[in-house]
Amino acid sequence: MNAIEKINQAHVAELMAGKTMPDFAPGDTVKVFVKVKEGDKSRLQAYEGVCIARKNAGINSSFTVRKISFGEGVERVFPLYAPVVDKVEVVRRGKVRRAKLYYLRDRRGRSARITEDMAGGADAAGAADKKA
Repeated sequence: MNAIEKINQAHVAELMAGKTMPDFAPGDTVKVFVKVKEGDKSRLQAYEGVCIARKNAGINSSFTVRKISFGEGVERVFPLYAPVVDKVEVVRRGKVRRAKLYYLRDRRGRSARITEDMAGGADAAGAADKKA
């Protein structure tokens, strides 16, 4: 590991102090709480949609969330370690076989639906191991 990677790791650890980020993958429906500053007030704004992509690049990691708002598809890219991202909640786990779900951009209605993973994905697998 070179010096830059060590610095990035230390910075990520500093940014994540006191925060917990759940394990989520493309296909999962997530709710992202973003800090919004309006004038002198600050509030949390929830953005809920399907995670269609995840880029794991150390401190530059990000994820893309897509939702349909008033009949229009809206995508938003969130930096994973940004201070404006307060927390991320996994609403439901999706069962997909691709890492990037860009094909959902061309689909509407029922064909854009993602099957729910009843096993629960990464969290359920970890919980099952702990019980055994």
